[in-house]
Amino acid sequence: MKRITLTLAAATLILAACNSDKKETTKETDGVVTSDTAITTSKEEAWVAVDSATAMKAWMDYAVPGEPHKSLAKANGNWNAEVTHWMAKDAPPTTGPASSSNKMIMEGRYQQSDFRGNMMGMPFQGMSITGYDNYKKVYVSTWIDNMGSGIMKMEGPWDEASKSMTLKGSMLDPATGKECKMREVFKLVDDNTQVMEMYGPDPKTGVEYKTMEIKFTRKK
Repeated sequence: MKRITLTLAAATLILAACNSDKKETTKETDGVVTSDTAITTSKEEAWVAVDSATAMKAWMDYAVPGEPHKSLAKANGNWNAEVTHWMAKDAPPTTGPASSSNKMIMEGRYQQSDFRGNMMGMPFQGMSITGYDNYKKVYVSTWIDNMGSGIMKMEGPWDEASKSMTLKGSMLDPATGKECKMREVFKLVDDNTQVMEMYGPDPKTGVEYKTMEIKFTRKK
């Protein structure tokens, strides 16, 4: 209960900042111009007041791990990986071995995956944090690696029929300075086999193509 109370207190401060704008006014006194900065409520969206009991229940429901989080935990452990990478749609692929290690963190709320391999002949290291947003009802994921300085964020639903999740997001292309749309399809073949496909824009045409495929096999 103490943890939830602290969370609510922090959330209140964040929401107060998100729903306020700084308005600067100037005035002249004896030939000296001064400015006053006032905090005014944003007119773009009306503030909705929520009583403390309703807010407490909403935050508790938002924070409790559920079945989707338990499903993530089934992939805990160490995995071998075979990575196939295409630099362009018409380019021949390169293939190489890699490995990953998964574990649940934050009391079962998120799964941390550490990935190691090679990319373009250089050591490659990446890490993802994947969770399930109880409010949005979608999986959410972030990705960082040693070949960049940004964070890729993606989210999307689970499809029970195909046993897969499709995550969509974007990442910065430092060559153009533009955000590129990315799509990831992560499929559970069985308890010991997973396949991840990554799609992004072709550098020549901008048309989406499959940039990478990784087949994961659980280590015995």
